Amino acid sequence: MRKVILYIAVSLDGYIARKDGSIDWLPQPGETDSDFGYKEFYDNVDTILMGKKTYDQVLTFGDWPYPGKECIVFSREDQQDTENVKFAKNPVSTLKERKQKPGKNIWLVGGSGLNTVLLEGNLVDEIIIAIIPKILGEGIPLSGKIEKDVEFKLDKSEVFDGIIMLYYIR
Repeated sequence: MRKVILYIAVSLDGYIARKDGSIDWLPQPGETDSDFGYKEFYDNVDTILMGKKTYDQVLTFGDWPYPGKECIVFSREDQQDTENVKFAKNPVSTLKERKQKPGKNIWLVGGSGLNTVLLEGNLVDEIIIAIIPKILGEGIPLSGKIEKDVEFKLDKSEVFDGIIMLYYIR
């Protein structure tokens, strides 16, 4: 069965973005010699999941960053599919269906609300977190309030140019 992997960066104080959704605090391409294992991870993914706020942020990056990948954006409102994305309303049923189909891994890009729903639904198989050595003071957390514990086991860790990558499995 395909794995759902939450691959995401967080600040030292646990935020995935500034309060306004900005990720300007993340290392930019060319700032470091390492890709933090991103290419290897990306090559093993064929489906990308994200919430509508994250999608809106991605649209500000310029060119579509996920060519050739199936991208599903979850929104509570009706949205028109585009060349790059399909919109869906129910993350749990959509993901359960996708996990049953043959293919590569599924990347849960985020945001916080979608992370919360899928973690609480026990649909995330692995978490890869890049700990960025910055404290933001406030922002959007990795997840919202979760009613029950969701446990993972540390599989390995790596350090790239001062950034710690933590690999967790169910």
